[in-house]
Amino acid sequence: MSDIIKQLEEKRDAARLGGGQRRIDAQHKKGKLTARERLEVLFDEESFEEWDMFVEHDSHDFGMDEQRVPGDGVVTGHGTINGRLVFAFSQDFTVFGGSLSAAHARKICKVMDQAMKVGAPVIGLNDSGGARIQEGVASLAGYADVFQRNVMASGVVPQISLIMGPCAGGAVYSPAMTDFIFMVKDSSYMFVTGPDVVKTVTHEEVTAEDLGGAITHTTKSGVADLAFENDIEALIELRRFMDFLPPSNREKAPELPTADPFDRPEPSLDTLVPENPNHPYDMGELVRKILDEGDFFEVAPTYAGNILTGFGRMEGQTVGIVANQPMVLAGCLDIDSARKAGRFVRFCDCFNIPILTFVDVPGFLPGTGQEYGGIIKHGAKLLFAYAEATVPKITVITRKAYGGAYDVMSSKHLRGDLNYAWPSAEIAVMGPKGAVEIIFRADLGDEEKIEKRTEEYREKFANPFVASSLGFIDDVIMPRNTRRRICRGLRMLRNKQLENPPKKHSNIPL
Repeated sequence: MSDIIKQLEEKRDAARLGGGQRRIDAQHKKGKLTARERLEVLFDEESFEEWDMFVEHDSHDFGMDEQRVPGDGVVTGHGTINGRLVFAFSQDFTVFGGSLSAAHARKICKVMDQAMKVGAPVIGLNDSGGARIQEGVASLAGYADVFQRNVMASGVVPQISLIMGPCAGGAVYSPAMTDFIFMVKDSSYMFVTGPDVVKTVTHEEVTAEDLGGAITHTTKSGVADLAFENDIEALIELRRFMDFLPPSNREKAPELPTADPFDRPEPSLDTLVPENPNHPYDMGELVRKILDEGDFFEVAPTYAGNILTGFGRMEGQTVGIVANQPMVLAGCLDIDSARKAGRFVRFCDCFNIPILTFVDVPGFLPGTGQEYGGIIKHGAKLLFAYAEATVPKITVITRKAYGGAYDVMSSKHLRGDLNYAWPSAEIAVMGPKGAVEIIFRADLGDEEKIEKRTEEYREKFANPFVASSLGFIDDVIMPRNTRRRICRGLRMLRNKQLENPPKKHSNIPL
């Protein structure tokens, strides 16, 4: 018995060493943690249970039969994050550059299958050179097996990808199908084809960082949601992020106790909206002032800044926030903001998270760039997402809600449960001046008459009372009471039941 125990310990030590001390030192020299060190930071102390520590690849070509490392470049298993069950896989760059083999893929698939069975989130810590070339199509088949599980798990359990190193070629499509992607600055990148291929095919010279680094994907492409300074910060923030999410679509997110009174007034909100309708203000200030303890985990803060998305809590209950941001593009909806918010709304609806929408939108951004880019289809994504969502939906119009953008932003007509407006709200087909210039085109030369007509239009339509008289706004509320009204609304909606017509699936305008 002692011999087999000794053999077991030797095998465990070999697996824990990964690709060897030299490669571990190289990983540290780059400012990166190893696969197992990352899991130690991510999970509660001593809670991680590793699976398949002794799995090895089954390739015999190109000398691979002489290069076998226990674990085969990925550490898989489950543990707890803040006391809640989570499954994870962490790719080990010290073993064959973290490249994916058939055995490597089977390990990932096993934890994903189990997560689906028990209803727990899956986190992928990606640090891989891509497919293992020595295995050829068997490696590609492994990727496809993982992709299939990403699709099956979508909307069933939350899937989070943390890119902590290279992620190229086919490897990018698994993270792309997960719910959120986080990256680490200066040490992670994602692209379908690398800089060398780009140079060969298109003659463009670009660095890996500019082509697919964390800043590129969180500011330009919108592929990733957040970029962190280093591995430790990324893992600590991921632990915080997980507290906002439910374990699966069968359960609700955890409720955290709060000492913040539900009826806390916020008098400063009464003066948040400027007198001049053309002056901007920070919608983020409103969001933070009404949430429990002002705790707002913003998602994609550096991409499509004209709309805010993220998570917070009201009376300890997780809520999803979507809010137009007047500080950027006057809060107009455009292609990027519609895509960003539409996907976020669909995530919340998948996982039973109520959606709070704060509206100050003068319309859709005009211009050939938007029209040629397909703003019609992209804008429809956000419209479709709100209309399809069956979770509790509470909307507050703070200032402008013009034209089709009024409809899109979780209006009463898209099955909004509670639709409130501040006294400063302007709900109309368009702004007063533009409307008057169309209706009274014949008077365009007479400035005095146009000004008079504009004021007349503003008094008649640029206020919340016409919409209220038609029942499209449930109440005009004092800004200072916004938190209290929303908290009471969420209590009322806690047992809401609403189902869409039976169908295989919808056909969202992709």
